[in-house]
Amino acid sequence: MGQAEETEADTRANRIDPILTAAGWGMIEGSKIRREVICPGRIQTGGKRGKGLSCDYVLIHKGHKLATLEAKRAGVSHSAGVGQAKDYAVRLGSRFAFASNGVKWYRIDMVTGAEGDMSLPFPTPDELWNLTFADHNEWRERFGEVEFETDGGKWELRYYQHNAITAVLDAMAKGDRRILLTLATGTGKTSIAFQIAWKLFQAKWSLSGEPVRRPRILFLADRNILADQAYNAFTAFPTDAVARIDPDVIRKKGVVPKNASVFFTIFQTFMTGEGKPSYEGYPPDFFDFIIVDECHRGGAKDESEWRGILEYFSPAVQLGLTATPRRKFNADTYAYFGEPVYTYSLREGIEDGFLTPFKVRQMASTIDEYVYDGTDTVLSGEVDEDRKYAEADFNTRIIIEEREKSRVAEFMNQIDQRQKTLVFCATQDHAGRVRDYINQIKTIANPLYCCRVTAQDSKLGEQHLRDFQDNDKTIPTILTTSQKLSTGVDARNIRNMVLMRPIRSMIEFKQIIGRGTRTYDGKDYFTIYDFVKAYEHFNDPEWDGEPLEPVRPPVKGLPPEEPSEPPEGGGDETEEPVAKLVIKLADGKERAIQYIASTSYWGPDGKPMSAQQFLERLFGDLSGLLASEDELRRQWSDPDQRERFIAILEQRGYDADKLADMRRLIDAPDSDLFDVLSYVRFTTPPKTRTARADGVRGDGLISEDQEMREFLAGILRAYELHGETELATRKLGDFLTARYGTLSDARARLGPIPAIKASFLGVQQRLYRD
Repeated sequence: MGQAEETEADTRANRIDPILTAAGWGMIEGSKIRREVICPGRIQTGGKRGKGLSCDYVLIHKGHKLATLEAKRAGVSHSAGVGQAKDYAVRLGSRFAFASNGVKWYRIDMVTGAEGDMSLPFPTPDELWNLTFADHNEWRERFGEVEFETDGGKWELRYYQHNAITAVLDAMAKGDRRILLTLATGTGKTSIAFQIAWKLFQAKWSLSGEPVRRPRILFLADRNILADQAYNAFTAFPTDAVARIDPDVIRKKGVVPKNASVFFTIFQTFMTGEGKPSYEGYPPDFFDFIIVDECHRGGAKDESEWRGILEYFSPAVQLGLTATPRRKFNADTYAYFGEPVYTYSLREGIEDGFLTPFKVRQMASTIDEYVYDGTDTVLSGEVDEDRKYAEADFNTRIIIEEREKSRVAEFMNQIDQRQKTLVFCATQDHAGRVRDYINQIKTIANPLYCCRVTAQDSKLGEQHLRDFQDNDKTIPTILTTSQKLSTGVDARNIRNMVLMRPIRSMIEFKQIIGRGTRTYDGKDYFTIYDFVKAYEHFNDPEWDGEPLEPVRPPVKGLPPEEPSEPPEGGGDETEEPVAKLVIKLADGKERAIQYIASTSYWGPDGKPMSAQQFLERLFGDLSGLLASEDELRRQWSDPDQRERFIAILEQRGYDADKLADMRRLIDAPDSDLFDVLSYVRFTTPPKTRTARADGVRGDGLISEDQEMREFLAGILRAYELHGETELATRKLGDFLTARYGTLSDARARLGPIPAIKASFLGVQQRLYRD
């Protein structure tokens, strides 16, 4: 077989694999070769994915991904894969990138920038290790000898998780004592913490610097649900190696537990005690390693009482986990832990396909503000007739039940009431009233359909939350809350979030969005119903996740408020104003409440664009793809070429939902996508699908016999109703079996399959001929 006839698989098997084997890769202990799926691609509607990334060869030694290698078949240039190899090396944190066609080889040093052709033999695992790490570090090597715990190979670490773990262990190997990881909510920070603890445990790392004993590790959170989730995720450890620090047990026994290796507790438990806080029951040097979950929420703050815990255990290496980048509101966290050793953002998670995209539906109404005009009834409290009550006042200073009921009715009419939904309310009392309003109008009979989960609901609320998180349970379907569920809700199948209170900071906004980003089978996106203009946070320079087709009204926003973080501990407020103004709207006013929505779009930088800007972007992309309308017509008339063209549009961010929106945007909801694209690119007036189908039915089928005319007429009817997707090549078999039962019967009535295909294609040529 000559080089020109070789496939890439041939080149890999016959040329590249033997070279790597000869160098010891996969043969020397500690070395591995693997083909790595780096990311699956952005989640799109209809169960589709954007373009994923896979690296042909990842060369691993002692737990480190030292190099990427992109292979091409022998018949093309050996440097054809250089761009891919570099991209993969950046993502995986590899020092080296290689490209080869099996005949010649190319090497890139990602640190020094040196690159060029290389001669064989290929570097051995130890040679590449020594080139990557000039300094010898015993702990780096010991950590590398410990395999990740993957439950017998049932799951694999994602590339960014591997990067995060490696970055932390490398920092510890170098002697760093304060370490920070910044990863978006839903990316598996608890799994990362587990793997780090597992490596430390198995390698017998401790502050002594010698591998003489197992380390003592503390997982410290600010809420029981977070500590419990972590405790349940560490099941691979021996039973006697883990301990949940329980305040009731401490009170009963009078001592803190010490007979374990990995301990789990919350700050609040450590702050309680008889005469002195319970954490002082441990010597300051008892713990070797402390993991501080959601560390931005108070533990690292200078003025926080919790800071005393971290300072007491100052000899320990302390790892902070957070989902929020540096802001002025959490600068003390970064000052305490230092710059993050690794960061993985919400935008990256969505683009890679590890997090679910979202839509924003902005729900503006005619009662977003309120001024007393003398016609309404004051049920209690004192009204300020000169005051304009804004969003921040509702349900904290003023209550108008008709307003809240109308909001509930509005979103309940829009959501699929079978889908799990979180509703964020202004206060605990407000969350209770919204719960009642939902249960009064729900279409599902179960009385526990909607439940409140706040600090006041105590253990009952925690049970509702556990049931809600169970993906096998459908009740409760909706939870209302105030502050409590903005963090710590690991429920993968949340489809809707309703914002009925102002979101006070970017940190809180990203935490709330993080409640819905976890992936779940069949979950293409989740929807945020925004009654409080939270969409304004997308203009913040720290925003880094691109939502899908947000819906935003052309109404004036709220006056800016001084942002602040949620209460420490993630709980609801314990005191609410008692002297609230309660208003009953005059007869007829409730029926007059109206909701307004208009669509805006989001660019690749995650910033909002007007409809006009969105069309301009599409025009620019189409200009690079289509030179003339005839070219578009030629591609669109062939179903296979049309599918490829649509796939290109999807790769550029125009998925099925956005393409459907464009029909409405140009006031052509019943037109073919061909007409939409032709209008945007060439200003050609769009036709309706019915007009196009009538043009074919008129005389376009005259050359066919009666049976074929009737069959093609059925296809045209489907096209009128459902659009150009009915004209895909794969649909022809469905039409045949739907009408005739079997393909054999279809051939008996219509003739040979090639002739049927020719008629099917002929209809499409005539549909788009003008």
